[in-house]
Amino acid sequence: MTTRRNPLLTLLAVLAMTLGLVSANIATAVAADNPYERGPAPTVQSISAATGPFATSSVTVPAQSGFGGGTIYFPTDTSQGTFGGVAVSPGFTELQLAISWLGPRLASQGFVVFTIDTLGVFDFPDARADQLLAALDYLTNTSSVRARVDRTRLGVMGHSMGGGASLSAANKRPSLQAAIPLAGWHTTKSWSNVHVPTLLVAAQNDAIAPNNDHSLPFYNSLPANLEKAYLELRGADHNTTNSPNTTASRFAISWLKRFIDNDTRYDQFLCPTPQADTNISRYMSTCPYVTGAAAA
Repeated sequence: MTTRRNPLLTLLAVLAMTLGLVSANIATAVAADNPYERGPAPTVQSISAATGPFATSSVTVPAQSGFGGGTIYFPTDTSQGTFGGVAVSPGFTELQLAISWLGPRLASQGFVVFTIDTLGVFDFPDARADQLLAALDYLTNTSSVRARVDRTRLGVMGHSMGGGASLSAANKRPSLQAAIPLAGWHTTKSWSNVHVPTLLVAAQNDAIAPNNDHSLPFYNSLPANLEKAYLELRGADHNTTNSPNTTASRFAISWLKRFIDNDTRYDQFLCPTPQADTNISRYMSTCPYVTGAAAA
């Protein structure tokens, strides 16, 4: 007995196969358009984890003329090319220990991270900014892992005066791809000349760098056409980010991925404004983001 195929079903099968091939080709083209994409597709769980998909190692750097030494954390994987680099400064009177947890946490997500000590624990933000930039120069030109770092894709972070330093560093070096002040402190309140995508992480109960006098004026003064965001941690104090904080690191990872790696897969964690997150008291941003990473 001969079975006749239904022409409509045959046509639908062909269309489904064609659409599948087109979708696959589009996905391949999108991936090919971004040579900086590193790691598997992210999830809320993956960016909230204490350890990301990359195994890491570290190297200790002694004090240099431009900064007080530090520790470089880096992915051990050499199969995916170079990684973006990030320098992180502690705050006033703080040692590297205050921000060291960010090293392995960010490196395991696919970055080379340099947590530094400053030349003096009493150094003010602009001096710390110079040291952040000196650390990035050391990382890309002199360090033993310089071959792992893409010198065109760099960012800065810091806590308190180190956070103010990250704004100052972004102002001094507009070629940076990302800045993340954590409870930032600086006597300068206007940053209208900054052209580096900036995520300000603030603490709701910050008595040392009160939001209305620091993080909020910083955010509002940044250019309107700049990609920026303001994240306020509910119930948090000035030193909240001196120990592992899942909410802060989740946004920091997403910000660095989006603007250092130009990875739009992370837009979903930054845009739209997070809803019903009990760890966040306030969030503002310039979504949707359009700024890309540095050109190849």
